[in-house]
Amino acid sequence: MPPQLRLTAITLDCSDPLALAAFYRRATGLELHPESNGDFAGLTGEDGLLIGFQRVDDYRAPRWPDQSVPQQIHLDFAVDDLDKAEALLLESGADRPEYQPGGDRWRVLTDPAGHPCCLVRR
Repeated sequence: MPPQLRLTAITLDCSDPLALAAFYRRATGLELHPESNGDFAGLTGEDGLLIGFQRVDDYRAPRWPDQSVPQQIHLDFAVDDLDKAEALLLESGADRPEYQPGGDRWRVLTDPAGHPCCLVRR
């Protein structure tokens, strides 16, 4: 029988961990980990999952959809209302790239560090 693996953390590289944690905290409602600092910040969920943000010297933001600097990672969020969710993230510092391949089904935004994140109609 293969070993059972449980995902416990997802970590994104960035130049400002606390700022990126604040963006995703507003988006998800997750709590800021008490040991968050300028080099690493985390958000924790009730299930124990940690979304981490780590400072990387000379961080280069992804250029979605151009792959000259690859996406590195992207997160998808299921939402009831695409317009409201998009407005919340744009108010929080996200950008909306011109290229939108999802039509009415999903929207691509980029977080303040440039990582793509998708809003998917629930």
